[in-house]
Amino acid sequence: MIKQTVVGFKFIFILEIMVKYTLAFFLIIVQSLFLIAQEYHVAKSGNDSNNGTLESPFLTISKAAKIALPGSVITVHEGTYRERVSPNHGGLSATNPIIYQASPGQDVWIKGSEIIKNWEKFNDNIWMVKIDNKFFGDFNPYAEIVEGDWLINTYGMDHHLGEVYLNGDALYEVGKLSDVFNETPLNRANDKDGSRYKWFCKIENGFTFIYANFKGLNPNKQLVEINVRPVVFFPKKTGVNFITVRGFKMAHAATQWSPPTAEQVGLIGPYWSKGWIIEDNLITDSKCTGISIGKERASGHNEWTNLKVKHGTQRERDVVFKALKLGWSFETIGSHIIRNNIIKNCEQTGISGHLGGIGSQIYNNHIYNIHIKKQFFGYETGGIKLHAPIDVIIRNNLIHDNYRGIWLDWQSQGTRVSSNILYNNEKEDLFNEVNHGPMVVDNNIMLSEFSILNASQGTAYAHNLINGKIIIRKVANRFTPYHFSHSTSVKGLMTILTGDDRYYNNILTSNYEIKQTKEPRTDKIHNGLDAYNEYPLSTDYWYKGKRPDDFANHKLPVYINSNLYYNKAKPFNREIDKFENRKFVPKISIEKKKNSYYLSFTIDDSFKKVETSIVNSNKLGTAFQSEATFENKDASPLVIDTDMLNNKRNTLNPIVGPFESLKKGINYFKIFTAKR
Repeated sequence: MIKQTVVGFKFIFILEIMVKYTLAFFLIIVQSLFLIAQEYHVAKSGNDSNNGTLESPFLTISKAAKIALPGSVITVHEGTYRERVSPNHGGLSATNPIIYQASPGQDVWIKGSEIIKNWEKFNDNIWMVKIDNKFFGDFNPYAEIVEGDWLINTYGMDHHLGEVYLNGDALYEVGKLSDVFNETPLNRANDKDGSRYKWFCKIENGFTFIYANFKGLNPNKQLVEINVRPVVFFPKKTGVNFITVRGFKMAHAATQWSPPTAEQVGLIGPYWSKGWIIEDNLITDSKCTGISIGKERASGHNEWTNLKVKHGTQRERDVVFKALKLGWSFETIGSHIIRNNIIKNCEQTGISGHLGGIGSQIYNNHIYNIHIKKQFFGYETGGIKLHAPIDVIIRNNLIHDNYRGIWLDWQSQGTRVSSNILYNNEKEDLFNEVNHGPMVVDNNIMLSEFSILNASQGTAYAHNLINGKIIIRKVANRFTPYHFSHSTSVKGLMTILTGDDRYYNNILTSNYEIKQTKEPRTDKIHNGLDAYNEYPLSTDYWYKGKRPDDFANHKLPVYINSNLYYNKAKPFNREIDKFENRKFVPKISIEKKKNSYYLSFTIDDSFKKVETSIVNSNKLGTAFQSEATFENKDASPLVIDTDMLNNKRNTLNPIVGPFESLKKGINYFKIFTAKR
């Protein structure tokens, strides 16, 4: 009886504990929900000791970033905030993120710079300021130099991560004080006049000295800013997922050179996380990179440069496999959305990233003036430069006046480049490098002198307007990974044989003179698809070797049909359903009216004479090396049945080029609207 009583008491006690802790757990859930629903406000009239309400706002975004939880919205009101925003927490999912937003209709800047006064006249037009190094804290950009893998040319001097801005314009750094006095322009710079005005820095006895030519102006009466922070909106730790950043103007980051074999930072970026949305922002004046969706440090950091043992491409392969071991997958990394931003005045890239951008969407962005100062140069330079952009969609971006437009390098598998407008880029509109495919390039307008540099295989080009030159480059020494479909898991490695490309329903209009040289290492330049004249068809007995190791000496078959050629553009020599018109020269131009861009395209009726068919998965088949199907990222069949303006195509005989509504005479299409 006593035993039963004891057991009964134990049961009641356990029950009480269960009820107690259940209630406690319930209260935690309720409390969490309350916290999640919190909206915080930040204003220049605020104080970080406030509670963050509209009536009692915080002073800094960083204060809100420390306490924001999933579901929180941080609204920042008009003004300039000079701080590094490093989110402490991330959201839980795409439907439960943490949102950082500029108050609608208000001008909100976040800057990595500080205003500098107390300039003293040094000599003539040269001014000097002396800054105690304590001012910079643990990061002095004037003590740090631009360095890293694939940085090829610094033109005989060290370049610092710092910068000097006069009324929003960056001056040009020089390596000697005497050069500040010399107003000779930098010939390689795009802005020759702006390059006449220079600055120099040195560090002595605990102080940073900056000397600058301010164009005859008194800097103490102007807005003079200098870089002091390495980034503007960037976590200090990885795995801060599901963050939305919208509506800000962000500038002046002392970002480091961002190669694929190093830690990659940008003015803004998710830093090896998942599910960020970066939208409706102005991103300008990053020393190197605007937006980084790249890798962290643990998988490798400039080991090619620092150790000088293995070749850089071998280091890059090492990085891929290290990242896999560290958990690189669609479940944990990538799937970002970058849309409706203006990205400009960055000296390396507008958007960059190795590995970390998988599954992302990049669309409706205006990217220009990338690498125009030309104070240093490396092989990672362009409007968009991505490595391993598996299942990435790059769509409807306006990309112009850059060193290079889009540069996709390594493992562009499942990637789609669609409906972009590229023009006036110094090098190629599209550089497709060492990819095995499948990749789709459709409905794009490419108007620069060089439209395509193709050092890859397994790419389908459909319904593009190609107005520039085409280069095919064999890369026999680059063993590059390819993957199982829609996965980061590596299926194998192979060199690039070139070929295995598809060209259907394109318009080629090049009017450039081709001057070939006899240099053996010089690329052969073409105006059209005659670049593939030496390539076999799938119907040919193209594999003539007797041993597997002979395979590398052969080109893969190509699939080319139903293209229209104007002017000096020449066809593939075995193309059947083509049409050529050497007499008519189309007129093509782009003009801007307010915030919109228009394409004027004058053409005859030759486009009606090309026999075409719908481009889809069945027509494209599978890429040779990866054995993966040309399909959508969700594994559904691909059908290119809309044009770049989203008009439905004729399913029986679609019009060549990016516009289904093409007509004889003058065509005038609204092709892009800038958001701000």
